[in-house]
Amino acid sequence: MGMENASSSSTVQWKYDVFISFRGEDTRNNFMDYLYNALIVKGINTFRDDEKLERGKPISPELLKAIEESRVTVVILSKDYASSPWCLDELANIIACKEDMGMIVLPVFHYVEPSDVRKQMGTFAQAFVKHEEKEEKTRVDKWRDALSQVGNLTGWHLNNTRPESQVIQDIVGSISLNLKYDGVPYITKDLVGINSPLVELESRLALDSKDVLFIGIWGMGGMGKTTLARLIYHMVSKKFEARAFIEDVRKKFEKNGCVPLQQKIINEVLMENISKIGEEYDGVLKIKNRLCRKRVLLVLDDVHEVKQLIMLAGECNWFGPGSRIIITTRDAHVLKAHRVNEIYEVKGLNDEDARQLFCLKAFEKKHVPDDYIELSNRFLNYASGLPLALEVLGSFLFGKSIVEWKNELERLQKFPDEYILRVLEISFNGLQKPQKEIFLYIACFFNNQKEDYVIRILDILGLYPIIGLKELADKSLLKIMDNDVVWMHDLLGEMGRNMVRQECLDDPGKRSRLWDYEDINKVLKKNKGTETLKAMDIVSTCNEQQDGCWNPGAFLKMDNLKFLRIDGTLYVPTHLPNDLRILEWISYPSESLPSSFQLDELVQLCLQQSKIQQLWKGIKNFDKLKFIDLTDSVDLFITPDFTGVPNLEKLVLVRCTNLRAFHPSIGILKKLVELNLQDCERLIRLPSKFGMEPLVTFEIANCPKLKTIPKPVANPKFVHELFVDRTAIVNLIKNLPETLWIIKSLEILDLSKVCIEEPPSSIERLTGLTSLTLRYCENLVSLPNTICNLKLLKSLDLFGCLKFCNLPENIGNVKGLELLNLCWTAIEYVPSSIALLKNLKHL
Repeated sequence: MGMENASSSSTVQWKYDVFISFRGEDTRNNFMDYLYNALIVKGINTFRDDEKLERGKPISPELLKAIEESRVTVVILSKDYASSPWCLDELANIIACKEDMGMIVLPVFHYVEPSDVRKQMGTFAQAFVKHEEKEEKTRVDKWRDALSQVGNLTGWHLNNTRPESQVIQDIVGSISLNLKYDGVPYITKDLVGINSPLVELESRLALDSKDVLFIGIWGMGGMGKTTLARLIYHMVSKKFEARAFIEDVRKKFEKNGCVPLQQKIINEVLMENISKIGEEYDGVLKIKNRLCRKRVLLVLDDVHEVKQLIMLAGECNWFGPGSRIIITTRDAHVLKAHRVNEIYEVKGLNDEDARQLFCLKAFEKKHVPDDYIELSNRFLNYASGLPLALEVLGSFLFGKSIVEWKNELERLQKFPDEYILRVLEISFNGLQKPQKEIFLYIACFFNNQKEDYVIRILDILGLYPIIGLKELADKSLLKIMDNDVVWMHDLLGEMGRNMVRQECLDDPGKRSRLWDYEDINKVLKKNKGTETLKAMDIVSTCNEQQDGCWNPGAFLKMDNLKFLRIDGTLYVPTHLPNDLRILEWISYPSESLPSSFQLDELVQLCLQQSKIQQLWKGIKNFDKLKFIDLTDSVDLFITPDFTGVPNLEKLVLVRCTNLRAFHPSIGILKKLVELNLQDCERLIRLPSKFGMEPLVTFEIANCPKLKTIPKPVANPKFVHELFVDRTAIVNLIKNLPETLWIIKSLEILDLSKVCIEEPPSSIERLTGLTSLTLRYCENLVSLPNTICNLKLLKSLDLFGCLKFCNLPENIGNVKGLELLNLCWTAIEYVPSSIALLKNLKHL
């Protein structure tokens, strides 16, 4: 959180660290009390006025003196703060001390809007209506001015978006920094969101430890790593007998090698000029021999290769006890490879801090003028919390009119700011070719998409995505989020797209990738495609007239097109390139694929929500095709002839509600591992022959007309999960072949709501079973004793089995059982052997 700064007077003698100004009836017994106690626990000398003070009288000289002798004041602006003349007089004196004595004033907007404080609106307006009836105009004007000033200061806004405890922690941390380090109020001027990182980073330095520690500061370009390192360097440098800040290591190392940097380290740390270093290993020895007995603070800024660390700060024994080496980098792997003790990740600013920083640069104020709110929001979205972009754009827009702001926003869409891009491109330029390809694919097509989908596509394209994504994440060029989504910062994505546009500005058909509809329209309408094109993503604008003008043979020249994704459009080309590996087409408009499509390299074919009735007619030779997805293709009535598709691994026919039959050739699919027939409402029977040896997942949920399950389905050797529709199977469970119960690798079996009195004794042959669920099996009475032979069973769920009354006597033999759910059962007796279940966590 950035703080308002003023130069403190050297003549002031502070008696209190902090003075708290508050409205007692609003916050005395809650927020203020918690804040006061948190400050006291931290050892911060804090003054709060006595609740017995008479509020009808003028402020006492003692209270005025307490304000003047306090270094920092926290003003808690609550909804009824302005109703108290006492509070307003107190605030007016605080503002005077700020101006005259350099007091640091920190406002807390306690469930009130800062604009209400600045402009005296809401409850503040109501309070001033009464004041103006009773008080002198000069006194009221003084109060208004004080509120306007404090409302413009950077502080904390309580509005239920964060727990109060976190806000209190931030406040205490910020005050601690300002009290601990004299330079901080000056060097944090105009910096926003910096205090919390400083507090955390200082704690990781563990300054009281005598160990030599290497601390990494990691993040994408423009995040403020160097700024943070410089601040912490100035804050703690007095605690070290020798220090050096070496900036731009990457640039200087590339230009002149490591010897000048080694020379600079020695000269700055020792504060003397020694004889020149001859070569890099001579420099290693000199650093080690001259610094090994000194407590050193060394910052190496913008390191991008492990070799740089090896040559400049190789090992702990190069430096004396208690030394700290701080390294800033965009590449986490550099830090991991050097075995640093801590890695601190610098993240983007949150919405509130981003807005404050942007306002400081664009308006030299803490808040956005009303006329600029909408435009400011658009620029904030563009910057996405990146401090560099917020500063560059805000500074550029300062003093410009609304018309100029709008024009700049439009220009950025086609011509991103070159300075921002140059900073971001440094990371990209250091990538190897496969990494660059992955980066560009994600920037153009796959940002914010699921990791497993991205990996599958990139793997088909031959780009080794598992290691490639990890390398890009280490270099701060993307993240894998908690929900397994691949996320790239918007400005990095814009940088990647801009690189592709720069491949040929005037002729989009000569670029490697196309995603912009207008560019695609030009290429397909005028048949301007070339062999340069590798990938295309067409999202229809529902302009049928425009799509209808596209040349049917527009793909003839795109010999190297490998990825084609289409969403919508009635256009169907007469030809697709033979090298196409991935074809994804939502709402494909024709009844079948054209006979002219001969896609020798096709691996993945996804035609969700299509009008397909029969995927292709006759035999099509797709030797490399592994994945077909026809989800929601409601017109499909029969599967195609699979004779020419011997390597198919996954077939998804979810909600193909008119599917009635399988072509007999499905029996040749010896490599099929997943077959999903969920919600195929009219499917009557499964084929009598399946090449099901490798099948892992077979789903037939909600297929109500399916009358029988052939034995080969129930007896695959490698099935891991079997999903059956619980409604449709109620009357069929007894007809399941005995071989269902001998699938050794079956791990999860869910037979909830089925009509079963007791599973067969052969259940013991499901030796890989870890979870058995029999919820709401209304006729279930007991379990066979053989279930106790399932050594891997961890979960046994019998919830809602109203007739169940008998657990096997030797249930204690299932040593690994962790969950046994007997809720809503008729059980009255629990075998004593249950005491042997040492791993049982839920009963």
